[in-house]
Amino acid sequence: MQQHILHALRRPCKVDILRRTLSSNTSNGETLTIKETREKLKLLVGAQTIWGSSTAGSVFAPVATSQDEIPPRTMAHSFRKVVIPLGTNPMLKEKYINFYQGIRFGRILEDLDTFAVDISYAHSHDSAHPDKKSPLSIVTALVDRIVLCEQPILPDRDIRMQGNVTWAGKTSMEVTMKLDQEIDQNWKQLLEAKFLMVARNPATKSAAVINKLIPEGPEEEALFKLGEETKAKRMLESQKTLLKTPPDENERLLIHNLFLETLDPKASTFKVRVKPERSVWMEDTLLKNLVICMPEQRNLYNKIFGGFLMRKAFELAYANACLHCKGRAKVLVVDDIAFKKSVEVGSFLFLSSQVVYTLDNHMMVKVHAEVVNPKDDSRETTNDFYFLFALQSTEVPRVIPKSYAESMLYLDGKRHFDS
Repeated sequence: MQQHILHALRRPCKVDILRRTLSSNTSNGETLTIKETREKLKLLVGAQTIWGSSTAGSVFAPVATSQDEIPPRTMAHSFRKVVIPLGTNPMLKEKYINFYQGIRFGRILEDLDTFAVDISYAHSHDSAHPDKKSPLSIVTALVDRIVLCEQPILPDRDIRMQGNVTWAGKTSMEVTMKLDQEIDQNWKQLLEAKFLMVARNPATKSAAVINKLIPEGPEEEALFKLGEETKAKRMLESQKTLLKTPPDENERLLIHNLFLETLDPKASTFKVRVKPERSVWMEDTLLKNLVICMPEQRNLYNKIFGGFLMRKAFELAYANACLHCKGRAKVLVVDDIAFKKSVEVGSFLFLSSQVVYTLDNHMMVKVHAEVVNPKDDSRETTNDFYFLFALQSTEVPRVIPKSYAESMLYLDGKRHFDS
């Protein structure tokens, strides 16, 4: 009994966590855990702690209308370190470990989303008044890319997360994060992730301005320039999507050759289709799931947490990849996750996964997420997810489209693979 009391007394209260924000993540300060970071964000935003209870967040603080009204920031201002204490807190291991004695990557996606929000608020919040609630709502607009390293993520050692804002526009910012673990007394990188975050005025739901970012030195200027180039590339690719423009000449030729491969040479007709050797029809790779969105999965703003959506989509994609290759697939890249619409608590979320492109031992899996209205079966797209998986050495069965719509999915998957 006495041990339980002492343990409770040692536990930091929520106010203490918020006050530690400024001293944490520095060379002399204490690094917060990812759980403490979530608690800190709840206080910073004034989130509803119990579903259905009233909050003090109905009165919103004034939001700046111009970037000239708020001070500019440096990249160092938003730099943060957070730890996932898998080694120092063995009880946490159960939440993160998978049945291969490896890591549940979906949990890492959840933590990355939380950390990206934390870094974004560090960029925009007034550090001179840490107890003051933020006037902004900051959400994830896009997971630009997550690239995993060869180093496996171990479930029994602390994971160090560090990152900062590397580019900022008027209402959006790019957050770059890196994860590493200490292996053989050396810190080895696990992955690098880039998220695009957007600021909103919680009262009007419109875009809100954020602090300008001033790069210091050639290295930071190069990072900022890369962010500008990435933004321009995203805008260009959005205009070249297959939903707006037809395939180019090389893509049309590729689809035609794939079609010719599926014709029966003895039939002399376009109607008889045969599956090439060591291949699978794309329609046979479809795997679906339905998620009822509960209050437990809500974020700071009472919408469904983006990290939860990513975890559910990844786990469905992973299962699909393993079923397709009849083996243990490894995720290499998470690419271009667009959050097109927030998901409300109580929604029926329909997830549809499909292997859309294969090459050698690689496969691209797309997950389409849509909210289903049970009254009239109407659907609205909320997210598209792209995951690149690979086998160790064995080639995976080729995926072959049958219809024109599947051919467009195939080209879409190839574009993401080639990028």
